[in-house]
Amino acid sequence: MNEFSNKTITKLAMEIDVLSKDNKDIIQLCETIIHKILENMATLKKFVLQNGFQSENEEIHFFKHLKPLILSKLIYYNSIYKIETKMPFGGMEVIKTYLNNEILKLKIFSDNNLDFCKYYRTNSTYLDHKYFVRGRYDIKLTLDTFFFEVDHSFSTSYDYKVAKIISNDLIKVYLENKLSNISSNSIMNIPNTLGWTASKAGLIELIYALHAQGTFDNGNADIKKIAILFENVFNIDLGNFYHTFLELKSRKINRTKFLDSLRDALIRKMDEEDEVQ
Repeated sequence: MNEFSNKTITKLAMEIDVLSKDNKDIIQLCETIIHKILENMATLKKFVLQNGFQSENEEIHFFKHLKPLILSKLIYYNSIYKIETKMPFGGMEVIKTYLNNEILKLKIFSDNNLDFCKYYRTNSTYLDHKYFVRGRYDIKLTLDTFFFEVDHSFSTSYDYKVAKIISNDLIKVYLENKLSNISSNSIMNIPNTLGWTASKAGLIELIYALHAQGTFDNGNADIKKIAILFENVFNIDLGNFYHTFLELKSRKINRTKFLDSLRDALIRKMDEEDEVQ
């Protein structure tokens, strides 16, 4: 049983990996993967019902460690599908509020199942004979109502909750990554209509000047991070900007040509406005 289950899990992981590389549309990807998971779940269920388990320990191992690995993927991709399809239209703050509310739902599940989460995460085993053996459910253990409607030939009272714990950890990472991307690129909802039309060398000169001045994060920002930010803002590829900086350093005269021109242009603008007044 364990050998067949492990092969099924490995095969599914490889299929998901291939699909993820070939399809960049997250909604379409989730749809495809969900169908693939359901196919593998059906195969695994058929094998279990036909062959059964050789011992109670094998049954416990399957429902505590093996089935949840596949079921958690189903919960994860179905959750991501719903999150993405229900993503609200609006500005950055609207989307951040939506994503934070989704994270809050994960916390509510954890808070409502605190005792079992602790039991599972500490690798406890003293209640495994009730949690992960079919037909051994105990109403006193606070069962979810849906448990009474599932197929008990392929479910125990708590295998779903194990899968839910695993999937929630992954969903939380997904949501936090999206929030991080929003925070690092606050202009994600603003059409990028600005293009850098001066020289790349000039922009690199400006970036290094801002870095040298300690303009970002109290001087702790990495030069590469700053360069990537400017590339995204102005939709430009700076290439090997460090090499360009070395060329700027090697200039015999006027090493800050672009910065000097900015200073001259600003002073000229101020003088012109003074004359108008």
